[in-house]
Amino acid sequence: MGKYKNIIFYISTIAFFSCLMYWFFVEGKTLEVGENITPSKATGSTMWENFVDSFLINLHHPLALLLAQIVTIILVAKLFGWICIKLKQPSVIGEMIAGIVLGPSLFGLYFPELSAFIFPKESLPNLQFLSQIGLILFMYIVGMELDLSVLRKKAHDAVVISHASIIIPFALGVGLSYFIYKEFAPEGIQFSSFALFIAIAMSITAFPVLARIVQERNLHKTKIGTVVITCAAADDITAWCILAAVIAIVKAGSFSGSVFVILMAILYVYIMIKAVRPFLNRIAESQKGKGFINKGLVAIFFLVLIISSYATEVIGIHALFGAFMAGAIMPENVKFRNLFIEKVEDVALVLLLPLFFVFTGLRTQIGLLNDPHLWKIGGLIILTAVTGKFVGSALTAKFLNISWKDSLTIGALMNTRGLTELIVLNIGYDLGVLGPELFALLVIMALFTTFMTGPCLDFINYLFKGKESMIEEEPEDDDTKYRVLLSFETAKSGSKLLRLADNFTHKMNGNKSVTAMNIAPVDELHAFDIENFEKEQFKNVIETSQELKLEVTTLFKASTDVESDLTNITNKGNYDLLLIMLGKSMYEGSLLGRLLGFTTKIINPEKLLNTVKGKGNIFNNSPFDDLTLQVLDKATIPVGVLVEKDFTTADRVFVPIFNLSDFYLLEYAKRLINNNNSQIIILDAAGQIRNNIEVKELIRSIEQVAPNHITLYNEKRIEKEFLNSQDLMLISSKSWKNLIDTKSLWLSDIPSTLIISNP
Repeated sequence: MGKYKNIIFYISTIAFFSCLMYWFFVEGKTLEVGENITPSKATGSTMWENFVDSFLINLHHPLALLLAQIVTIILVAKLFGWICIKLKQPSVIGEMIAGIVLGPSLFGLYFPELSAFIFPKESLPNLQFLSQIGLILFMYIVGMELDLSVLRKKAHDAVVISHASIIIPFALGVGLSYFIYKEFAPEGIQFSSFALFIAIAMSITAFPVLARIVQERNLHKTKIGTVVITCAAADDITAWCILAAVIAIVKAGSFSGSVFVILMAILYVYIMIKAVRPFLNRIAESQKGKGFINKGLVAIFFLVLIISSYATEVIGIHALFGAFMAGAIMPENVKFRNLFIEKVEDVALVLLLPLFFVFTGLRTQIGLLNDPHLWKIGGLIILTAVTGKFVGSALTAKFLNISWKDSLTIGALMNTRGLTELIVLNIGYDLGVLGPELFALLVIMALFTTFMTGPCLDFINYLFKGKESMIEEEPEDDDTKYRVLLSFETAKSGSKLLRLADNFTHKMNGNKSVTAMNIAPVDELHAFDIENFEKEQFKNVIETSQELKLEVTTLFKASTDVESDLTNITNKGNYDLLLIMLGKSMYEGSLLGRLLGFTTKIINPEKLLNTVKGKGNIFNNSPFDDLTLQVLDKATIPVGVLVEKDFTTADRVFVPIFNLSDFYLLEYAKRLINNNNSQIIILDAAGQIRNNIEVKELIRSIEQVAPNHITLYNEKRIEKEFLNSQDLMLISSKSWKNLIDTKSLWLSDIPSTLIISNP
């Protein structure tokens, strides 16, 4: 009876209170007598029609519409961003293109009814305000990503290039305005206001996009990388200060009318630097060493951001300048900034910023450019922009005795405009300085100058191949060495893989080369934090190498496509063995994980893409995670995948041989014996070793060099105690897959497993 006690109580409680509520509803009907009850809004004659009417009303509710817009925008933005990454372009270009695609230029042109349903005119103000919040958070991040300490140290190297890269395109922009003012300036706009906005549009460099390109191309450690990052940072600060002055002049209508606005702006900057910044530094000092930021501090910093943005908006120099300034005066402690960026970045960049791209796209009417003359003007705008920024920066760098290759590289990087340009253009559009046609032409210019950066850098490298450069290249190693590359994701896994690499190469002395590589997704890095991030990643590896007395070469790369870069470096590096750690799903072990695992193992998105391209089968039943599978598919050298369970050394190694194709494992067993004095137990699982003369000779040759280090096992049944006593199992990728499929108990009994492929 005891086990039914809870069930009886539950049913009794539900039944009693349900009856009580029913009685109140019945009695409550009598209270309606004499009251003026509003009739139901339902207009349909049936329940279904009433439901449909209610559903359509809910569908057009402003909140429902906004949520539908956000879902559409994020999906399309991420799709185009992914395509651009595959084309070796920054994802921001794809997101900019996605905005134009969803606007009247394409989606609105071919699907006008659907476009009007998803993006009706009355909903655009909500989208605009939400996108402005995203921009404020984004500019806050941009301000935080500027490492002012580096700027102070390196300013003397870059200030000439930085200011030249602003004044030259600025002057050319004013000159361009002289020729297009009559045709493109909106009615009532003074030439000075029009010219200043065109000039600032020509002068902008997108610091965040440039920083990502420098990281992705592994230039951050080179002198040229430091110079160009410093130039872009100085450029960013100068350009935003000039923009604030330009906005003040445009709003005031004249230079003289803007004097008080500019004076208030200077006072605002003084207060932020001299009063607010020391206050924030004291707060940061109180949190030093804690490794987290509590909600009270988060509230304080957000209040500073909002008050700063509000102050600059009220002064008349735009809220975005206030957000940028609030980020720039954040405490310079790298970890502190990084912690705060993590709290803001995902919401700002993933959720809110794509709304700005689409809002810009909805304003961009490429259909208005229906005259060849307009496209000629567009070409002139692009030529002016490229000449001012690219050529101006390159010639200035050359004047400072920098080589032609590096000068052109600096020019190509400084010509990147990206999202920052769109922000300026939207401000000009909101102020009425830019008309729809000129706005569309300038958006195309922003896309073109950002897109050309990657191809230009590739062309410059091709053109000056073998010439001297500030880009330091690693010397090639001797081809006679046994070269091991280990690629790790976390510091702990790097240390484990290094111990394994040492087991394979310990006694080879000068005839070995071990390289530890970490490829980090570029989106997880920040320009100011990249050196500290690299140090943290390699800290355990370097400590372990010192403990093992093993010379290790470290290789760090920021990447937009980890899988492709890993396989490219592996295949082009002349390595003999790649060691990686088996990845795990974040949902592993959960119900959701089982559901997701089922779908992704039956239909793999990468396999689906390859099938469309005619490269593979849509079905995938591999036990490997996606990254490991990509590496195994594309690597042209042997790959060792470590399934790690507290691995420390490979003193006792178990090698099961299931068929003749597994015999290549004996070469690795031989290396472990020679370099680590490992005890090897070979299981002749298929009974094929005793019948194969070649393999028996190989085992005999190993025994002659290292007697008592290799044992041949013929037992069909392996005891659990035996498996638990081993340090490592060497197994082929094909046999490991078979063990997974048959749910073999070996997987839980072996402490660690090294799965080796044979390409």
